[in-house]
Amino acid sequence: MSTRQARNIDGLFFSAMAYRKAIGFVGVDQLGFEMACKAIRHGYHVQAFEVNDPIIEELVKLGGVRCSSPSEAGRDVTALIVLISHIEESNDLIFGDVGALKDLKSDTVLILRSTILPSFLQKLEKDLAEIHEIAYVVDAYVSYGRSDALHGKVTIVSSGRLDAIARARPILSVMCEKLFTFEGEIGGGSKVKMVTMMLEGIHFINSVEALALGAKIGIHPWIIYDIISHAAGNSWAFENYVPLLLKGEANHQILNNFFKELEIILNMGKSLTFPLPILASTHLQLIQGVSLVDSGDDVTTLIKVWEKVYGVKISDAANADAYSPEQLASEFTTDSKSGIRVGFVGLGAMGFGMATHLLSSKFCVVGYDVYKPTLTRFANAGGLIGNSPAEVSKDADVLIIMVTNEAQAESALYGEYGAVSALPQGASIILSSTVSPAYVSQLEQRLRNEGKNLKLVDAPVSGGVMRASMGTLTIMASGADDALKSAGQVLAALSEKLYIIKGGCGSGSGVKMINQLLAGVQIASAAEAIAFAARLGLNTRLLFDFVTISGGTSWMFENRGQHMIDNDYTPCSALDIFVKDLGIVTRESSLWKVPLQLSTIAHQLYLAGSAAGWGRIDDSGVVKVYEMLTGVRVEGKLQARRKDVVLHSLPPEWPQDHVLDIQTLKESSSKILVVLDDDPTGTQTVHDIEVLTEWTIESLIEQFRKSPKCFFILTNSRSLSSDKASTLIKEICRNLDAAAKSVDNIDYSVVLRGDSTLRGHFPEEADAVVSVLGEMDAWIICPFFLQGGRYTIEDIHFVDDSDMLVPAGDTEFAKDASFGYKSSNLRDWVEEKTNGRILASSVASISVQLLRKGGPNVVCQHLCSLQKGSICIVNAASERDMTVFALGMIKAELTGKRFLCRTAASFVSALMGIISKPPILPNDLGISRERNGGLIVVGSYVPKTTKQVEELKLQCGQFLKSIEISVEKLAMSPIEEREEEISRTAELADVYLKAHKDTLIMTSRNLITGRTAAESLDINFKVSSALVEVVKRITTKPRYIIAKGGITSSDLATKALGARCAKIVGQALAGIPLWQLGLESRHPGIPYIVFPGNVGNCTALAEVVKSWTCPIRHTSTKEILNNAEKGGYAVGAFNVYNLEGVEAVVSAAEEEQSPAILQIHPGALKQGGIPLVACCISAAEKASVPITVHFDHGTSKQDLVEVIDLGVSSVMVDGSHLSFNENAAYTKFISLLAHSKNMLVEAELGRLSGTEDDLTVEEYEARLTDVNMASKFIDETGIDALAVCIGNVHGKYPASGPNLKFDLLKELRALSLKKGIYLVLHGASGLSKELVKECVNLGVRKFNVNTEVRKAYMDSLIAPKNDLVHVMASAKEAMKAVVVEKMHLFGSAGRA
Repeated sequence: MSTRQARNIDGLFFSAMAYRKAIGFVGVDQLGFEMACKAIRHGYHVQAFEVNDPIIEELVKLGGVRCSSPSEAGRDVTALIVLISHIEESNDLIFGDVGALKDLKSDTVLILRSTILPSFLQKLEKDLAEIHEIAYVVDAYVSYGRSDALHGKVTIVSSGRLDAIARARPILSVMCEKLFTFEGEIGGGSKVKMVTMMLEGIHFINSVEALALGAKIGIHPWIIYDIISHAAGNSWAFENYVPLLLKGEANHQILNNFFKELEIILNMGKSLTFPLPILASTHLQLIQGVSLVDSGDDVTTLIKVWEKVYGVKISDAANADAYSPEQLASEFTTDSKSGIRVGFVGLGAMGFGMATHLLSSKFCVVGYDVYKPTLTRFANAGGLIGNSPAEVSKDADVLIIMVTNEAQAESALYGEYGAVSALPQGASIILSSTVSPAYVSQLEQRLRNEGKNLKLVDAPVSGGVMRASMGTLTIMASGADDALKSAGQVLAALSEKLYIIKGGCGSGSGVKMINQLLAGVQIASAAEAIAFAARLGLNTRLLFDFVTISGGTSWMFENRGQHMIDNDYTPCSALDIFVKDLGIVTRESSLWKVPLQLSTIAHQLYLAGSAAGWGRIDDSGVVKVYEMLTGVRVEGKLQARRKDVVLHSLPPEWPQDHVLDIQTLKESSSKILVVLDDDPTGTQTVHDIEVLTEWTIESLIEQFRKSPKCFFILTNSRSLSSDKASTLIKEICRNLDAAAKSVDNIDYSVVLRGDSTLRGHFPEEADAVVSVLGEMDAWIICPFFLQGGRYTIEDIHFVDDSDMLVPAGDTEFAKDASFGYKSSNLRDWVEEKTNGRILASSVASISVQLLRKGGPNVVCQHLCSLQKGSICIVNAASERDMTVFALGMIKAELTGKRFLCRTAASFVSALMGIISKPPILPNDLGISRERNGGLIVVGSYVPKTTKQVEELKLQCGQFLKSIEISVEKLAMSPIEEREEEISRTAELADVYLKAHKDTLIMTSRNLITGRTAAESLDINFKVSSALVEVVKRITTKPRYIIAKGGITSSDLATKALGARCAKIVGQALAGIPLWQLGLESRHPGIPYIVFPGNVGNCTALAEVVKSWTCPIRHTSTKEILNNAEKGGYAVGAFNVYNLEGVEAVVSAAEEEQSPAILQIHPGALKQGGIPLVACCISAAEKASVPITVHFDHGTSKQDLVEVIDLGVSSVMVDGSHLSFNENAAYTKFISLLAHSKNMLVEAELGRLSGTEDDLTVEEYEARLTDVNMASKFIDETGIDALAVCIGNVHGKYPASGPNLKFDLLKELRALSLKKGIYLVLHGASGLSKELVKECVNLGVRKFNVNTEVRKAYMDSLIAPKNDLVHVMASAKEAMKAVVVEKMHLFGSAGRA
C-alpha cells in the first residue's frame, strides 16, 4: 500500500470519527424503537424517519431526532438501518429522490432490516456496491427472544461480508441483547427466519395432532399439556400455542401467517431441489385449515378448525372436569401397600439402573435378563438373580417388566418359563415398557382371566439411563386403584415425577405415546431443518444457537440437534426405538381413525434410516437420511484447513517493518512493561530480560530501580485454583502499585501472558487486575504465537498440526481437565469462559485485513473508538501483523488509553520491538567443556509431549538414561510408596549424572484425572511436588536442565532450585526459552531450558537434547594445526602405547586447556592392535578439548589402509627410506585414499637418524630435507603436512647436542606458506626450550614427542608398588607431567 493510500484510509477514518456516534433509522416499528432506545442509552445520537407519529414522538422524548426524509436520516451517520417490509418499498426508501442514498457516505454501514428473499437482498447489495459505491451492507433479522433468559429481549441475526460485519457488529451489539453474525453472503437473516418459522410451524401442527389423538383415546387435553410441558415432547410452540387453542383464544391469523411463511420456505426448497416432506405435510394441513376458514363453516375459533380436520371434539374434552395427576399419585403412594420383594425382568441400560436403585432403596430385588453378563453384574451390585422370568416371579410381591417391545413383554409373561405361571396370588405387575394402549388393555383382561387376582399397573417411564439409576424418572401410571396402591411405594422409589392417569390401564401408555409422538416428530423435523439450513449455506452451529432461543426450539431440538451438528451418534436412544414408538402411534391413529400426517411421515423417515443400517445409532441419526438424499453435511464443527491455502488467501502483509519505530518509542518512554506469566513458557520470544519468581514489594522496588523496559513475574497461577489465582494476581498488583509509588511514581503497564492454546484462568485474572488497578479502556485478547503454530484468522483460533490449521476447540488442549473449552471462535470463547456475562456479540475484533490494509494508524483509531470496558480480539497470521498491532496500540496508549492484554508470547516481543536471535548453544554460554550429565525432567502429559518423549528415546537412546516415575504412586498410593518412588528416582538420577550421562526423568504417560477440575489440579500438584522433591535430592550439578511442561518448569526453578530471579538468555529452539538462574539459586548460572508442553514438532525435544548433550568431538588434525598456525604455537603429538598413556595425554590436555594429538607408532599398533586405536578414538571424541588420533611412520601400505578404515584423524606416510620417485608414488597412493575420508596426510622428505620403537636409522643413512625436492614432492603427492629433517634425530641426541639448521628451516617455512602445508618436527625429545621456541617461531606446528614420555613411564616402574592399580596411577602421573611440560613449551596450553 502506498503512503497516499494509507493517508486516504486515515482520512476516511478520521471523517468517520466525527460522526461515529450517530445512527440513522428509516422506518421504526416497535422492535426498531427498542433498538433506537438502546443506542441512545449507549451514547449514540439517533435520528429517524418514520410516518407513524406516536412511535416517533416517543423516540423524540427519549432524545432521538425526527427526520423529514430518508435522506436526512442517512446524513452523517456511522450506520443507517432501513426497515424493508416489501420489495417494492426499497425503491422509494433507498433510491428515491429523497431516499436514503442521497446523502449517505460511502463508508457508512447500511443495515437492511428485512426478511425478504435472500436473492433480492443479494441483488440489492450488488447494485449498491457497483452503482452507488456503498461498500458495507448487511442484513438484519430482528426478533424477540423466546428462551427463559432472553424472553422479550431484542435479538438480531445479521449477515454479510467479513469487512461489513466487522463494522456493523459493534453498532448492532449495543442495540440488542444477543447478536448472531453469519459471515458470508448477505441474506443470512432471511434464511435463519425461514428455518425458525419452519420448525415453529411444524411444532404447531404436531401439537394439534397430539391433542387430537389424546382426546380421542380419552386423555384430558389439559392433563396432556401439564405433563408434556415438563417432558421431552415439549416445544416452545406446544407450551405457548396449546393454552391459547384450548381456551379458544387463538385466532385465525396464526393460521394465515404460518400458511404464507411455510409456502415461501417450500418454494425455496423447490428452487434448491431439496425435499422437505415434514414441512410439506404441515403445509397441507394448513391449507386444509385455511380452506375451512374460507368455506364459512362454523369455525369461530382455531380449535374448531382442527376439530373438523381430525374429527375429534378437542374442546369438549378440554372442558371436562380436570384433576391433578401428581396429587392423585401422592394419594396412592401414601396409602400404598409396600412390596418387600420385587422381581425384575429386563436389565438393559434403563432396567439395570432402575433395579439397582431399588436395591439402594432397601427393596429385595431378584433380576433376570437374557444377557448373562448383565446378571453377573447385577449380582455383583448386590441383587439376587434368577434364570428365567418364572424364577424371579416366584414369591414376588411386585414384578416389573422393563423390556423393549410388546413381543418381548409377551414372552416374559406368557412364554416358556413365563412369569404369569409362577406369580403368587394377588401379585402386582408393573409394565414399564413402551407399548400400545391397546396391548395394555388386552393384557389386563387376560390377567383377570388367570383367576389369581393378578393386578396390572401400566407405567411407562421417561428420563434416560442416568435418571433411572438415580430414581428420578418421570412415570405415567394408570390402572385399577388396588393395583396402584399395591405398587405405589415401588413407583415412588423410582420416580421424581409420578403421574397417575385416570381412565384405567392403557392411559399411562397413552400419555407416553403422545410424548413419543411429539418427540419423534421433533427429532425428525430438527433433522429436516438443520439439513435445510446446511443446504442454504448457513453455519449450522450458529443456527442451532439461534433456534434454541427462538420460537422454533423444542427439548428434542436442543438435545438431539446438538448430536447432529457434533456429528456424534453415540446412542442415547437408538433410532429403532422410534421405528417402534411411532409405529405404535400410527397403529393407534389408524385404530381410532385420527389422520396423523406428521407422525406418519416421520415414521417413514425413521424406517428409511433403519433400512439404511442406522437403526442402532442415536435417533438423531435420522438426519443421515437427508444427508444421503441431498449430499449436504450438517456437522457444525469448524473444519481443519490447509495452512498454505489459508495463509495464501490473506491480503499481502503491511509493507513497512515498524520494529525500529517501536524501539524508538520504547526508548523515549519511561513506562515499564510488567508481564505476569501464568507459567514460565511465556518467555518464549524474548531475550536479555529478567524474570522474577517472587513479588515482594522490596524485590519489585529493586527491579523498578533498574529501570528496565520490561520484566516478567512468574506467577505460575495456572497450577492454582481459580480463587487462589485471583487472590495471587490481586496481591501482585497491590505490590506493584506500592513499589511503583516508592520509586518516584514510576509508570508501568501490565500484560497477562497466558497459554496460546487458550488454557488458564480467564476472565478471573483479568477481573483481579481491574479490581486493583482500575477499569481499563479495553481488554485485548491476542493468542497468536507463530513459533507454536497458533494463528487467529476471522476470529477463529487455529493450531497448526502437520501443516493443517485445526480449530483450537477440536484439539487435545480444549479437553484439558482443568481449563477445557468448546469454542474456537474467540468471541464465542469469551462468552463461554465468562458464562455469558460478556456476550459474543459485544466482543470487538481487529481483522487481518485491517492490519494489512490499514496499518498502525488505523489500528490506533480502531482501539480509540472502542467503548470503555470492551473486549477486543486481535487476529494475526504473521509476526508483521503483530508488529502492526503493537505499534497501533502504543500510539493509542500515548493518547491516554489504558489496555489490559491477555496474550500469548509473541505479543510481548512485538510490543517491545525485540528482534529474535539464533538458538542458544552450549558454546554461547561457555559450558561446552563441562562433563556432568544434563537433566531432562518431563512432567507435561499432553499428547504432543508424549510423542516428543518417544522420539527423544528413539533418537538419543544410545546415550540417554531414562527413569520413569509412576504417577499412580505419586498421586494415588499411600505416602510410603510415594516416598519410595521419589527416593529411587533421585538416587538413580544422581548416579547417572555423576557418570556423565544425560538423564531423563519422566512421569508415566497414563493420564490420571480427577472427577472435577479441582481434583485434577490436586493430582497435578502432587505430581509436580514429587518432581520438585526428586530434583531437590539430586546432589550432582547437572550440565544443563530441561524442564518439560509449564507447571513442572516453574516448580523446579522456584521450589527445587531456589531461583528468585533469572535472566532470559534467549531460546534453545524457536518457542523454547532458555534461562540462566540467578546467584541465589542452588546452581547459579546453570542453563535452564523451559520447554512448553504444547510447542514444537515431534522431534523438537530430541533436537534440543542433541544440541545440549555432551558433544562427541569430531575435531580434525587439520583443524588443530590450522588453529596453531593462526595462533603461532605448536601442538604436541604424543606417542601412546596403552590406556595409561592415553589417559595421561587427555587428562593433561583437559587440565591445561590444550589441544593434543594421540600418536600411534607401527610398533604400538602391532602390539595393541584395533583395541588401542579404538581406545584412542573414543578418548578423543569424549574429551572436552580438541584431541585427534594420528598414525605415525606408516611404512606399510597394509597398516595405513587398516588405520584409515578404523577412522583415525590423520596419517604419516613414511617413504623416506625409498627413492624420491618411489616415495612420491607411495605417498600419493595413500594421500588419495586418506583425502577421500577427509584425513590429513603427513609425509617425510629427508631422513632422521636414530632409533624409535626398535626402528633404527644409521647416521650415514640420514639426510636433510632438500627445499627444491620438497616443493616438487608436495606438488606431486598433495600432502597436507611435511615432516622435515633439519638435523633433528629420533631418540637421544649425541653428547655434543642438537645441531639444527635454522636457515634451512626458514626456507622450508617460506615453502610451506607458499604451498599451504604445515611443518612437522620429529625428534623433539632432547631439544632445549630455546631450540623448541625458535622452531615454533620459524613455523613448526607439530612436534612429535616420544622418548621423554616413554622414559617417564619406565622410570615410574622402578619404585615398587603395592598393587597393579598403583602402578597404573603412578605411570599415568609420570607421563602426564612430561606432557604438561611440553604443552607449555609448545605454547598450546590455554589454546583449546
